[in-house]
Amino acid sequence: MLNLVGVIVAFIVIIFLIRKKINFGLSLILGSLIVGIFSLQIIRLEDIAKAFVQATIYSFDENKIFTETIELALLMTFIFVLAKCMQETGAIKKLIDSLRPIFKKGGTLGLIPAVYGLMPVPGGALFSAPTIDEEGNKYNLDQNKKNFINIWFRHIWFPIYPISSALILITSFKFSNIGIYTIMLANIPAFIATILIGIIFLKKFLKNSPKQKIDSNRSYNGLVFIIPPILPVALYAVLQFFSFGEIRTFLIGVLLSIVLVYFLSGITIKEFLQIIKKSLTWKLALAIFGIMIFREIFEISQANIVLKDLIMGLPFPSIWMVVIIPLILGAVTGYNLGAVALSYPILVPFFPSELSFITLVGLTSLIFISSLIGYLISPIHLCNVLSSDYLKTDTTRMYRMLIPAAISVLVIQIAVISSVVYFFG
Repeated sequence: MLNLVGVIVAFIVIIFLIRKKINFGLSLILGSLIVGIFSLQIIRLEDIAKAFVQATIYSFDENKIFTETIELALLMTFIFVLAKCMQETGAIKKLIDSLRPIFKKGGTLGLIPAVYGLMPVPGGALFSAPTIDEEGNKYNLDQNKKNFINIWFRHIWFPIYPISSALILITSFKFSNIGIYTIMLANIPAFIATILIGIIFLKKFLKNSPKQKIDSNRSYNGLVFIIPPILPVALYAVLQFFSFGEIRTFLIGVLLSIVLVYFLSGITIKEFLQIIKKSLTWKLALAIFGIMIFREIFEISQANIVLKDLIMGLPFPSIWMVVIIPLILGAVTGYNLGAVALSYPILVPFFPSELSFITLVGLTSLIFISSLIGYLISPIHLCNVLSSDYLKTDTTRMYRMLIPAAISVLVIQIAVISSVVYFFG
C-alpha cells in the first residue's frame, strides 16, 4: 500500500511543481524517485536505477540498445524548432495573407488561429492574438468572443495532427503502440465536431456584424508555406514502404521541413542558423525522458495493481476512469502531453483482459480526447493565459462558451467510440 501512497505524493509534487513553472521533465523525474522510494518494500534500490536505464537507452528484456526515447526527444525538439522557424521567418504571416482572399465573410477569424495551430508550440495562441484582436474589431466583437475564437480554432487540429507531441506519445512503443494514423482515424468525430461547433459560434458572433470590403490586391505566393507543416505527414506514407519506424519517419520529415523553410524564406544562412540556435531547447527532450522514466517506475512499483483493485471496489463502472482521470489531469496540469503521460499508465490496468484491437483503439482515443478537453479548458493552459492577457480579459470569462463547446466535443467522441466498440469490438 505504501507504493500507492508514493504515487499520490508524487502526483501532488508533480502538479505543484508544474503550477510553479518548474520544468515538466524535472518534475516527473523527481516524482519517479518518490514513487521508487515509497516502493522499496517491493523493489530494490538498484531496480530504480535499472528502470531509469530501461526507460531511456537500454532494454534489459531484449538485451540491446533502445533508441526510441532518444528519437522521440529529438523529434519533440525539432518540431519546436520548425515552429519557431516558420514564425521567425514570417512564413506563417505570408501563408495567412495568401489564404485571406479564399476565406471571406469573417472566415479569416477562424483561419488565422487555425494556421498558427499548425505550429504546436507552447503558448502559441499569443502569436495569433494580435491579428485576431485587429480582425475582430472590424466585426465589432468583444474581447471574450475574440479570445474564444483564438483558443478554439488554434486547437482544431489537435485530435488528428500527427506531429502533435501528445498524439505521438500515446501511440509510441511504450504506450499504446498503435499506428498514429489509426488513432487519427478514431479521433475524426472529435475533429469534425470541433470544426462544426467553431463554425456555429463564428456565425453566431458575426450575425449582426458590418459587411467588409474585399481587398482587390490578391497574392497567393505564400501558399507554398503550407508545405513544411504537411511534409512530415506526406513523407510518412512513402517511408513506411521502406520499413522505417514511425518516430524515425517523422523525425526525418521534420528535419527536411526545417531545411525547406530556409529555401522558401529567402533569408541568409547566417540569419536562419541564428533562428535555429535561439529555438533549440533541452526542455522538451527532458520532458520525454521524464515521461518514460515515470512510466517505468510506476510499472515496477506495482502501484497500478493496487490502484486497480481499489477503484474496482468503487460503486461505479471503472471504465468511467478512462474519461474522468485524463480530463482532470488535463485541467489540473494545463498540459496535454503531461495529462497523457500521467494518465495512460494509470488506466492500462482498467482495460478489459481480453482486448480486441478495436477496443484498444477506442479506449486510447478516449484517453487522448479527454486529456485534450481538460487541457483546452484549463485556466493554467498557457494558450489561455497568454491569449487572455494580450486581449485584456480572463479565461473564465469565456467559459460560458468554451466549456459547453468542449464538453460537447467529448460527448460526441464518447458516443461514437462507444457505438463502434459495442457493434464491432
